[in-house]
Amino acid sequence: MRHLWIARHAEATGDESGLSPAGEQQAALLGERLSGVPFAAISHSPLPRAVRTAAIVSAHLPGVPVQAADELDDRFPTDEPAASAAMIARFTGPSPSERHELVVTHAFQVAWFVRDALETPESRWRDVIPANTGLTVIRYFPSGRTRMIVFNDLSHLPEQLRWTGSPPELRL
Repeated sequence: MRHLWIARHAEATGDESGLSPAGEQQAALLGERLSGVPFAAISHSPLPRAVRTAAIVSAHLPGVPVQAADELDDRFPTDEPAASAAMIARFTGPSPSERHELVVTHAFQVAWFVRDALETPESRWRDVIPANTGLTVIRYFPSGRTRMIVFNDLSHLPEQLRWTGSPPELRL
């Protein structure tokens, strides 16, 4: 059985070259939240905001290997079907043994994983908007069945750090 833990990167700076001070705090709180999960690996987008988020989170997960994954780049999944298929193939499906893996990526990719797990039409992926460090967990059974465990969980964040990365009208 595979447990895919997916987090959108923490809040980025205006030029997206790194994380804002709030983003640094979000990433640290996400790392604390995940410190008890027996992760086999952490994969992240090669873009700076995801790289930094993964580095901060991994400090709370000593010994867990961290690796860049080009498939997790911040592109529209429908613009590059082959890349989207490669991303899904790499991180989903059954595992020969129970495995927990953390993926730190971008809103578009989180939405695509959710759309794929729920087997919804490709046209619906843009309706899924995760917040920065929103945590999504999908379980992949050996039979090929999937189960969404949680989407966009922000319980690791205090109120003032929630909903960054979301349209202003959706911030609670």
